[in-house]
Amino acid sequence: MNASTSSEMNAAIEGNAPVVLDVQDLDSAYGSSQVLFGMSLSVYKGETLALLGRNGAGKSTTMKSIAGVMTPKKGSVRFLGREMCGCSPHVIARAGIGFVPEDRQIFPDLTVEDNLYIAEKPGPDGERNWDLKRVYEMLPLLTPLKERLGGQLSGGEQQMLTIGRALMGNPSVILLDEPSEGLAPIMVQKIGELIRGLKELGTTIVLAEQNLNFCLGLADRAVVIDMGRNVFTGSIDDLNRDEEIKHRYLSV
Repeated sequence: MNASTSSEMNAAIEGNAPVVLDVQDLDSAYGSSQVLFGMSLSVYKGETLALLGRNGAGKSTTMKSIAGVMTPKKGSVRFLGREMCGCSPHVIARAGIGFVPEDRQIFPDLTVEDNLYIAEKPGPDGERNWDLKRVYEMLPLLTPLKERLGGQLSGGEQQMLTIGRALMGNPSVILLDEPSEGLAPIMVQKIGELIRGLKELGTTIVLAEQNLNFCLGLADRAVVIDMGRNVFTGSIDDLNRDEEIKHRYLSV
């Protein structure tokens, strides 16, 4: 794909699709240690946006701030036109934002199926596009494991379960925080196939990753974060061609 084609595709996304999630000027901190400094990004309906940066750049903090796990010191998180900043995590989840945390946070003493059932709820408009049957169809790896305890799963199996749990909530947007981290290559491939499948269904995804190569072929656009600030926004192809940005901020 040449540069002009990539730019045209990026413009098409921005021009034709509504903004679903609009994050502006977020400051977030752990106690007295500030991590985000005016962090901003926008996500369009149906796109996959990659949030890229080195370890410690602020990717997870951005995701937690959007999901309500952290309360930003200032800034705005507008979802489908509604201000979410300062809302409780359960309010944000019910509004339609599904969060897959980096540490997965499954229930180790519950079976796979119970982990899925416990997250079942309709979407913000009452839609039930995702149920147990469809989650098993999308994640066939879980089907033979449905009676296994969550704590007995491998890291990759737990990651699949966590994504399935998020889908059971029928979200309008899914936040995936470092889904490939620490997984064997075969599981990284399977997670990539799952994300690609969700993208083909028109799911809106924000994908936080350190690994640019994992995002190639998955993401439409990229935001690069460094020291809690957005230092690049553009198509994933334009980023892949920008050797200076990759070297300076992604250690590529």
